[in-house]
Amino acid sequence: MLRIWKATINSRNGLAFAFKSEQAVREEIFALLLSVPLAWFIGASAMRAVELVCAVAFVLVVELLNTAIEKLADRLTMDHDKQIGRVKDMGSAAVGVALLMAGAFWIFAIIERLGFV
Repeated sequence: MLRIWKATINSRNGLAFAFKSEQAVREEIFALLLSVPLAWFIGASAMRAVELVCAVAFVLVVELLNTAIEKLADRLTMDHDKQIGRVKDMGSAAVGVALLMAGAFWIFAIIERLGFV
């Protein structure tokens, strides 16, 4: 039980640090909070609403991992390094793919709600 408590504290600390230091994390948390009521309005079913919220939460998860990679890379060296630049670009690409996926889920749900599917 103590291990679970410590892990929870570490997770909260990590999220708080990311929130304070990264504008993208703040924006995605705002989007997540906004997605909860919107998903219940747009989703044609309860399951679709949950899927929509999870799609936005997935973007936040990928952003947190990307932020962790960037912070670690910056800790290794602040000098320009081609390989580290590529790693950071791949993390950014992962966020981009997650955003495209979430956007596709939401567009499909809107189309479904409008009765076109």
